[in-house]
Amino acid sequence: MTLQSRLNLGILAIAIVLVAPLVLSLRALQRFQADTTSLRDREYAATLLLGRMRAVHDDLLQGTTYISVFPTDTARAQYLDQLQNLSRQTDTLARLTDLASVGQLRTAISRIGDQAPRAFAFARASRYTARDSVVDLLISPALLTIDRVLENIGQAMEQRTAERVDGFAARTEEAAVLAIGALGIAILLAFGIAIWLTRSISAPLRELDAGMRAVAEGHFRRPLAISGDRGDEFGRLAESFRSMAAQLEELDRLKAEFVSVATHELKTPVNVMLGYLQLLQENVYGELTDRQREIAATLVSQTQQLSRLIRQLLDVSRFDAGGGKLDTRPVVLSEFLDDLERAFRVLALQREIQFDVKSDRDIPHEVIWDPVRINEVLGNLLSNAFKFTNKGGRVSLTVGREGDQVRMQVSDTGAGIPREQLPHIFEKFYQADTQAPLALRGAGLGLAIAKSIVTAHNGSIEVESRVGAGTTFTLRLPIRVIRRPSAGTPVQGIAG
Repeated sequence: MTLQSRLNLGILAIAIVLVAPLVLSLRALQRFQADTTSLRDREYAATLLLGRMRAVHDDLLQGTTYISVFPTDTARAQYLDQLQNLSRQTDTLARLTDLASVGQLRTAISRIGDQAPRAFAFARASRYTARDSVVDLLISPALLTIDRVLENIGQAMEQRTAERVDGFAARTEEAAVLAIGALGIAILLAFGIAIWLTRSISAPLRELDAGMRAVAEGHFRRPLAISGDRGDEFGRLAESFRSMAAQLEELDRLKAEFVSVATHELKTPVNVMLGYLQLLQENVYGELTDRQREIAATLVSQTQQLSRLIRQLLDVSRFDAGGGKLDTRPVVLSEFLDDLERAFRVLALQREIQFDVKSDRDIPHEVIWDPVRINEVLGNLLSNAFKFTNKGGRVSLTVGREGDQVRMQVSDTGAGIPREQLPHIFEKFYQADTQAPLALRGAGLGLAIAKSIVTAHNGSIEVESRVGAGTTFTLRLPIRVIRRPSAGTPVQGIAG
């Protein structure tokens, strides 16, 4: 699946998950609206109809008296119209409710409809006894039945309405709980989808970024935890990265081989030139004038500097190619430090800089290092410290023990190095801005060679610095470094 497809699918899934609670809420609202409409069209309408039927019943009750006292045709017609109206209202009530008592209403209305004409006829004929008998024994009991049934129907409908309202409230609460629960689940699912989508994109990006940084630092064989069979953009990027790293590794190897061959081939002619210049200075080919001696001395100095540069380039190329050799042997650490202090004591006096070498009591008596190479590292660090420390400053070498390692710190109170430049000072040909005016004679290879030597000893080198306050280099070396048989294989540190 491509990255675009994954993004589209993730966004669609999040949209569906978030819309689902809205759909549930809308359905709940629709059900609530349907229940409300049913309550309005049935219970509420039936309640209003029941009120009108009570009014008609009261009119019939009053009309029964009129029939007895004023048996006119008009009164008779009005009474029968009211009775017919009540009959129609009863039919409507039967459609709105399913109460069995509606049948009692029909029976009572039918009885009144049958007896009202008789009572009217008896009243017109002045047969008052027969009239009263019909009214008191048949019509009045039917009206009482209608009143009682209407009262019962009203109570039943009031109870039913209350029950339905309570049901609406319960269902509304359930719908609210369901909507909140669905929304919570939807948010969790959307959050989970977002995390999956983010990880599926950010994890390969972080891996590619780490791979790029490793390549930038010269580690071309760093494994990339991204399969080329993914079928998406990251898979193609991973394959392109591996191809690029392989090509860069090959170019770096060819460059190292070229530098190694070139510097090795340059050593012989430079040494020959230096030898002849020294013979000229010794008057082997005749006496030199003062001007010629001055020129010869300048040529010797420049040739020696060129020879040092060639030697440094050769060291760098060998270590880059994995062929830097170490001649490890037992070294009495205290004697090694005393020799180093004597070597730089004169320089400290000349530059009027305070110099001291301090060592803890628990440092090992003997270490197994390549003393020449370690002396080269410390000599380079101390030389730089003296070079960039002004008159009256201080340079110190502090040695201690950290478990199975020896810690050595070279500190000065010199110019310091800007923080943004610290990550680059161990790179080949790099020189910090604050040191450039004093370092014009160097090539920027000293610290690169120092780091290669320390790494070959299975150690580490770090730097801390602040502009105007000085710099501290910290070396950590295993007490014992055992050289492996193969010159091309890095050495291994073993504590003892």
